[in-house]
Amino acid sequence: MNNSSLPRRVVVTGYGAVTPLGMNSEQCWQAIMNYQLGYRYYDRFNMDIQTRFLGIIDEEPSLKGVPAAIRRRLPRYARLALGAAREAIAMAFQERTPADCYDPLECGVIIGSGWAAYDDICANYADILRTGLGSPFGCFFSMPNVATAACSLNWGLRGYQNSPIAACATGTMAVGDAFEVIRSGRATMMLAGAGESLRSDAAVWNIDVLRALTSEQEDITKACCPFSLDRNGFVLSEGAAVLCLEEMAAAQARGATILGEVKGYGNYSDAVDFTAPAEDKLARQKTIQRALQQAGLTATEIDYINAHGTSTPLNDLNETEAIKLALGPAASTIPVSSTKSYSGHLIAAAGSFESIICLQALQHQMMPATLHLKNADPQCDLDYISEGHRAGTLRNILNLSFGFGGANAAVVIGKV
Repeated sequence: MNNSSLPRRVVVTGYGAVTPLGMNSEQCWQAIMNYQLGYRYYDRFNMDIQTRFLGIIDEEPSLKGVPAAIRRRLPRYARLALGAAREAIAMAFQERTPADCYDPLECGVIIGSGWAAYDDICANYADILRTGLGSPFGCFFSMPNVATAACSLNWGLRGYQNSPIAACATGTMAVGDAFEVIRSGRATMMLAGAGESLRSDAAVWNIDVLRALTSEQEDITKACCPFSLDRNGFVLSEGAAVLCLEEMAAAQARGATILGEVKGYGNYSDAVDFTAPAEDKLARQKTIQRALQQAGLTATEIDYINAHGTSTPLNDLNETEAIKLALGPAASTIPVSSTKSYSGHLIAAAGSFESIICLQALQHQMMPATLHLKNADPQCDLDYISEGHRAGTLRNILNLSFGFGGANAAVVIGKV
């Protein structure tokens, strides 16, 4: 590996997504462009669950061709992540594989999750209690790195490996960490992203009891309405999103189609509360500023911000104020939107999915609107693109993710 020109530039050559909006990344983008929702009404009141709206994937991606020795050991979130990774690899390498182009020891994987296989573990334990028998693969359900391992095994990727666990900031951290690994010369190609699947009554109840999920009972337009006075909690969704990152010169040398460049990454902790953001907004401010500094950009060179935008009273106001602190006067001129208003909150996979949306926005030169923003909170007073999708000249996009435990992450994605 030639490290003579560090730091190296990092580009995206493929991506894949499986969400309630669609079974691949193109379907997800088209659903957003058509103002479709990935979540719908569910009544679980008999379990004392108050929330009424969830984003559930009705089918799973085909894993045909994946060896049974891998496939059968995977919990649902990892199957979703492997499906998204297959799309990313196919987009990046067409009819080839990473091993056809690079030394496998220079190819790595970072796939994270927030709650990993919680549902599968609980179901397996229930089977053991009821029958005395559980899945012989139950041990693998309990491995937080099982999705990372599955991708490594399936494509023989023998380089850098990690599995971040950082709640709602996980996906962005995976992309950012993979960027750093390639940038530093430790790898040439990385798969990076996250998966999440929390569908069981127990999983939903655990979050609902915190009163973090939407309390709206009837009107789906008020179930997820980021930056609105009507916001009352987030919509829980499942899904996975994975990106293929490569060192730019290597990608160009093999004739890859370059979809965008990861230019900067920030990651700082609130260290204040398990669920509430820090009132001083210092870590969020520093996260944004660090990403821009590493990218070599000023605030005026950011053309669009894909916000974390959960539709919770605390996050949306805190995020608005953090953006203002970080970007100064330029904040009022930069279009911002939350695409969780379409997908719901994919938890760990939110940041990697929204990174894909940023790349699609660059491709189409189109900024998705914030859906359901009809009753704007006057304290959330940035340009939240409330009147429909907006065309514009997009060169650099800032993607923000903030999670339980005080996790904050940001990446700058732009044109090469």
